[in-house]
Amino acid sequence: MADIYHSDNIDRVSDDFIKEAKISTGNFNNVSACQYAIPSQWDIGKVYKRLIKSVAEYEKIGVIDALFKVYNSFISAKIDDYNSSMYYENPSYLLECYLENKVI
Repeated sequence: MADIYHSDNIDRVSDDFIKEAKISTGNFNNVSACQYAIPSQWDIGKVYKRLIKSVAEYEKIGVIDALFKVYNSFISAKIDDYNSSMYYENPSYLLECYLENKVI
């Protein structure tokens, strides 16, 4: 659908979809229902920053190249899922998982 709607106003597209799918207004709030603190974008960014700097140093590449490599690797989805343990792991473990291209 992105190739069709990429230039349309996102509010109009989402409103049309909600009406077409007959999605009713609700009050579900998974953040307030959560029993623990949700990491901010800054918290997640710090995890990425440490990993990107470690990859750059280990592979002897620039941080921009390392950034692209990390964001395009399997570990990015794991870090972004703060409900998994990967977000909370120590930096050396994250680097080893990245280098092995799998969770170890």
